[in-house]
Amino acid sequence: MNTRVVLGGIAGAIIIIAATVYVSRRTDHDSHAASGEVIEGVVQDGSGRRVLYWHDPMVQGQRFDRPGKSPFMDMQLVPKYAEEGSDTGVQISPALTQNLGIRTAAVERAEFGDRVSALGRIEADERRRYAMPARVEGYVERLFVRAVGDPVSKGEKVAEIYSPDVLSAQQEYLALMSASGLPNSESLVQAARRRLALFGMDEREIDAISKSRTAQARFGVYAPATGFVTDLNAREGAQIEAGANLLSIADLSQVWLIVEVPEAQSGHLRAGDDVTATLGNAPNREIKGKIDFIYPVLDPQTRTARVRIVVANDSGDLRPGMLATAHLDAMSRETLSVPSEAVIYTGERTIVIVRNDNSFRPVEVRIGAEARGRTEVLSGLEVGEQVVASGQFLIDSEASLSGVLARLSDDGTQNARMSARDEAAQVSAQPTDLISATGRVVSVDHEAGRVTLQHGPIPQLNWPEMTMAFRLADPQLAHSLGVGDVIRFSLRAKPEDGAYVIETATKEAQR
Repeated sequence: MNTRVVLGGIAGAIIIIAATVYVSRRTDHDSHAASGEVIEGVVQDGSGRRVLYWHDPMVQGQRFDRPGKSPFMDMQLVPKYAEEGSDTGVQISPALTQNLGIRTAAVERAEFGDRVSALGRIEADERRRYAMPARVEGYVERLFVRAVGDPVSKGEKVAEIYSPDVLSAQQEYLALMSASGLPNSESLVQAARRRLALFGMDEREIDAISKSRTAQARFGVYAPATGFVTDLNAREGAQIEAGANLLSIADLSQVWLIVEVPEAQSGHLRAGDDVTATLGNAPNREIKGKIDFIYPVLDPQTRTARVRIVVANDSGDLRPGMLATAHLDAMSRETLSVPSEAVIYTGERTIVIVRNDNSFRPVEVRIGAEARGRTEVLSGLEVGEQVVASGQFLIDSEASLSGVLARLSDDGTQNARMSARDEAAQVSAQPTDLISATGRVVSVDHEAGRVTLQHGPIPQLNWPEMTMAFRLADPQLAHSLGVGDVIRFSLRAKPEDGAYVIETATKEAQR
């Protein structure tokens, strides 16, 4: 009886252990991919992490569905795991992000305006020019200004004129004032007074003769504004005709700056826009003004539009004829922007690196104007996104090793860019696009025209010292190489059909 109980207990324990092992293996199979298992055509590595594909980290854009030796390098293929990020980004740990000094900035809205620079000249304000014509025939008895450029003040007497007509009108006016008993005498006196004013007599002189009851042989000509004499057509003793211009005055307390703006840029300007300008004789001095008028006709020869800018000149330092460079800010607009340091130019496209948690991805953008350290973004980003403003080239190199940028470059509809490392390799390889290096021949395949070399570091491609197979541009070159030879070879900077090509190879003396 005891024996049966013991045997039954042992059998039950075996059944429980077997069931436990089965369930454990079943659960492990469900949660972890077993080594050699194929998921969606890709062989797994048994680590429990989902393998998306196998690749050679030194050759961009090449994927394999199973592990093995790289056909390009003397190394094993490595897995690309699902949690390492998608094909459009690269994962970087927070600790590494801090060590690399990566700094991000938000995509924000900012105001931008097209800035136009144009050369112009200072001119007198045409609305502040004054002509002083003679209203009656007569003679210039006295002239108080002697030359063009003399300053005058408003109300200052500039000349005295003798005119028989004005003298006769004064006597008539005084006679009417003395007459009594005449009908409408007051209206006749006022009419005679108005006649004197029309002849050019100043109201103060008319009041003076009204009080003294004595006619004056000469009457004065007074400046209508403060300014400078720009034309002087009279001399003392000269006879003048009615309507002849005695002199002209320009008020320079406000001047015009006339600039010529190219046709393509003139459409962005509006009256009232602020303008800053620098003078040719004082480039460090800045003057301010506003656009007053944009002339409606273009110059048919230069295809430019004349723009009139009003500038205050209280100090009188601005003189007609001076040259100045005007900087015109066109109508401002609010648009998306990023720090200018975040923009990467490859020569083929413009890129920024966008951060999403610990994932970084390159995004192609279309940019516009640049001002005050920020660059206008016309498309490719949204407000609030975080872009890398410092350390983006380090991220770019990491993205290149993972093949992100190469895959993006192959698809014209996706955002992409060339890596800073590849760009540097191209620049350093100019103008022949070849990279020189040395290595030792490990093996030679005469039929395939390939050679395997153990070479030193190649900084242009960011390669460490390693053993790697190359294709020969001229397969006959393989017959001149032997195992153990130390050669100096020229390598094309870009792979062709997944393999790097040696253009030339020469043996070096053995040491």
